[in-house]
Amino acid sequence: MKQSIDRKFKQKAVAMTPEVLDLVAARFRVLGEPLRLRLLQQLALGVHPVSELAALLDTSQPNVSRHLKLMHEAGLVARRADKNAAYYSIADESVFALCEIVCGRLGDRLSSQARALGR
Repeated sequence: MKQSIDRKFKQKAVAMTPEVLDLVAARFRVLGEPLRLRLLQQLALGVHPVSELAALLDTSQPNVSRHLKLMHEAGLVARRADKNAAYYSIADESVFALCEIVCGRLGDRLSSQARALGR
């Protein structure tokens, strides 16, 4: 399977313009903040208002709102306004496939390092 993934990536990578690569890099930058990954974890469980997310993650509402705004602009989350609250949900579930790949590889690497250290 790894070989087919590598081949597919190589074929797509050759066809990517610098502008497309800029967009890809921007999406990775959005995912490069631990609080945003924690927000994605919570939103994977369902729709949440900003106030609830702030309480669940033990941070301020303005901080959560700032991160959600960037995630919304990147197309990762959807926003729905209802009276005095904003509700967020996952807009692009493909982000979880990416996270699964990264987490899986990280787990493999940590296991290899632990074996090398005799743990």
